[in-house]
Amino acid sequence: MAGIDSFSVHHLARWCVDNYVLILGFTAQGLFFGRFFIQWIVSERQGKSVIPIAFWYFSVGGGGLLLIYAILRRDPVFIMGQGCGLFIYSRNLFLIFREKSRKKRAGIPSDAGG
Repeated sequence: MAGIDSFSVHHLARWCVDNYVLILGFTAQGLFFGRFFIQWIVSERQGKSVIPIAFWYFSVGGGGLLLIYAILRRDPVFIMGQGCGLFIYSRNLFLIFREKSRKKRAGIPSDAGG
């Protein structure tokens, strides 16, 4: 009887871990998709191609969660891809904030959309 209980607990624990990682992956992918959806909506509203600052925040959030997902899945290709992407997304946010700071110091109004 003790063998059956430990077997069931092991399977339940494995099921929870597998589903946790799967839920994390779908959440991450949803955030990552959200960046394109936001970019599309903002571009449609402005009638031209625009990359709003929210695009970069969603990129960092989705990319960060996808990196965690890739690490949990032990996928070196996915880990490298998301790690490099996170660097680029973070760098873009840094450049945006540096430009806003420069404009503020020079007394130049910054764009409302970022």
